[in-house]
Amino acid sequence: MPHTPAPRFDKLSAPRFDDRLSAPRFDDKLSAPRFDDKLSAPRFDDKLSAPHFDDRLSPSLDKRSTPLTPAQRSWRRFKANKRGYFSLWLFGILFSISLFAEVLSNDKPLLVYYQGAYYYPLWRTYPETAFGGDFDTEADYNDLYLKEKLQASGNWVWYAPNPYSYNSINYHSEQPNPAPPSADNFLGTDDRGRDVLARLLYGFRLSVLFAFVLTLIGTLVGIAAGALQGYFGGRFDLFMQRFIELWSALPELYLLIIFASIFNPSLALLLILLSLFGWMGLSDYVRAEFLRGRNLEYVKAARALGVSDFRIMWRHLLPNGLAPVLTFLPFRISGSIIALTSLDYLGLGVPPTTPSLGELLAQGKANIEAWWLSVTTFSVLVGTLILLIFIGEALREALDTRRG
Repeated sequence: MPHTPAPRFDKLSAPRFDDRLSAPRFDDKLSAPRFDDKLSAPRFDDKLSAPHFDDRLSPSLDKRSTPLTPAQRSWRRFKANKRGYFSLWLFGILFSISLFAEVLSNDKPLLVYYQGAYYYPLWRTYPETAFGGDFDTEADYNDLYLKEKLQASGNWVWYAPNPYSYNSINYHSEQPNPAPPSADNFLGTDDRGRDVLARLLYGFRLSVLFAFVLTLIGTLVGIAAGALQGYFGGRFDLFMQRFIELWSALPELYLLIIFASIFNPSLALLLILLSLFGWMGLSDYVRAEFLRGRNLEYVKAARALGVSDFRIMWRHLLPNGLAPVLTFLPFRISGSIIALTSLDYLGLGVPPTTPSLGELLAQGKANIEAWWLSVTTFSVLVGTLILLIFIGEALREALDTRRG
């Protein structure tokens, strides 16, 4: 068998690992990047490389990142509805002005300076003899003789912008009543010679305050009745539902006519009668919210922890069921205003001397030629109802969580 020679590992056959060109050297300046090079890596202390958190724009970013509460989100949605937002402002301004009706429209002066002494007829009653008159009765500041005394040399009187109250009569009118608008009576007089502007101002305030009180009573009673029905359910709910059906079937208008013939008409009587029937509509919505919420997990957990029924209804179920209550508030206020105006128009409301929008509408119907009675009263009533409707629509959209 022939002998095979073994391979020779000479210098040319195998690579030399010490050759400088065969493998890269990591210490070469050009072969590998140096992390200490100023251009190779960004420096976080450079003014342009990273934002500074103490910049003036950072507070706004922090505010945007802060989560809003449910009330803040609802208010933001309400403000987004410009029509409802400005209607709320306008209604608030008009109602605030009407609260100072005695200062804006009154037959008594706001301040009298007579013979070196100050008098305040708006807050105190003075006899006519205090100003040089002949009688001990209350001074009539619209009397021409007394006006001459008060405006003599050295004396002065500060009257209200409209020098008539809701029940004061203009005895010096040059035209028969109802008199058209003039320099003395800006919106004319009614069939008894009373200033229409003063009666509109006081009547608007009375209608809104009456609506607020009636809405508050109806809302509280409706929430209480609906919460008890929805939370306990069972036989109590069944009994209350049958009671509401029977109570709502009573003829409310006939009851008002009967009580108006027995008792003297007054605001208190109207509040009691209307409150007896004004809570049933709202109680149904509250009942539905409590029926839906009483079987949720957080209510069951609260019961398991031993929380009382009243605390569960007050702290857990009621806040989550207030959306329909708040949504209907403006519409309930407008309904109360319409109810008072309708009863006054029919003669079943407040006494005749009380300023009322319904009484002015009845006068306008009886005196068709006196257009200022119907037009001004109708404008105030319709304008008020439109503002409340716009507020109610905006409030309904604000409480709708699906809008974000």
